[in-house]
Amino acid sequence: MSETTGSRGTAAWCGLALYPFVLTVPLFASPDTVPLLRALGVALSAVLLVGVARRMPLLALVVALLGTLVATALQPSGGPYHPSGPLGPAGPDGGYDGGRSVTLLAFVVADIVLGLLVARRPTRQWVTGVVLSVLAQAGGIAVFARGESLAALATIALLALLVSCMIGLFVRERAEHASALRRRAVTEAVTAERLRIARELHDMVSHGIGVITIQSGVAARVVETRPAEARAALEAIEQTSRDTLRGLRRTLVALRRADPDGDAPLTPGAGLAELDVLIAQTADAGVRVDLSRTGTERPLPPDVDRSAYRIVQEALANVVRHAGVAACQVAVAYEEHELFLEIVDAGRGAGARSSGTGFGIMGMEERVRLLHGEFGAGPRPEGGFRVTARIPLPEEGAA
Repeated sequence: MSETTGSRGTAAWCGLALYPFVLTVPLFASPDTVPLLRALGVALSAVLLVGVARRMPLLALVVALLGTLVATALQPSGGPYHPSGPLGPAGPDGGYDGGRSVTLLAFVVADIVLGLLVARRPTRQWVTGVVLSVLAQAGGIAVFARGESLAALATIALLALLVSCMIGLFVRERAEHASALRRRAVTEAVTAERLRIARELHDMVSHGIGVITIQSGVAARVVETRPAEARAALEAIEQTSRDTLRGLRRTLVALRRADPDGDAPLTPGAGLAELDVLIAQTADAGVRVDLSRTGTERPLPPDVDRSAYRIVQEALANVVRHAGVAACQVAVAYEEHELFLEIVDAGRGAGARSSGTGFGIMGMEERVRLLHGEFGAGPRPEGGFRVTARIPLPEEGAA
């Protein structure tokens, strides 16, 4: 990459060095040469400035303006003056004087470089370029143009300069708008990724911490009177701590690993197939879970499977922490076009849940909304709390 950049820089400076020599070659062509051909030769010599114009457009503009003035001053004289031509004198063959053609075409080249300067450089630089262009073109036309062609040349030069500036400003605005859109997209992607990580960490840790809290309380109460139950509670705490720690390690490894797609699961393997393990952990925390599965089970997209598991996990964690009941019900229904989840308990309802920050319910709702589904959470009329989620499913072949 550095070698390519160096070779391009060398070619750009070589083109700048050759420009003065190539510029003067068409000016010393035979007097019989068509004047327009001499003018085209002067204009095409500016191709050597392309490399410099990409790197330093202000320098390329200064060189182009100086080259234009030199080309106009060194032009071969044309035929005798004929006022009928709108651009000045005409030669014996009826063509316009080469000096006028050289002046116009060379100034057009300078205007193209000016447009590039306006599009790519800060305001101070392109304003300086506009001032230099106006001064150089006005001076060149005033000194080298004939009286009758002065107004026509000045008008055309001014129009060309304005057009180049307008095109440059348009390109500049488009580039700035595209840059703003890219920055906004990056910001939104970072925010979405932060929310995704926050949801994963919350759902992963909250259930384990809830189980540990319940079991440690049990162990503290029965450690002297029922040591066997205290030992079982401590073993459950140890196992839950190990599982939570493994999940955290997987998350940290996933965060450290570069992921070009940006959608790798933070905790591989977490899905509805893990519900039995989750239910066993919840039972260890003192809450029996009655699980019912309906419909034909089938493979689910990874994001749907992972989100469904996290929703059940967070809902059960809330039951353990807040409901104050010994049992709850979990229903998983594989319907034709959607997955339906329902977690119901007969506990204290929304009173205990509303005292916290509400990140758990917020995270569940965000997961369902990202999957274009429907989410509901609230107290039941007959008492207790109910969480529901409907997640659209693709066709069986698309899964």
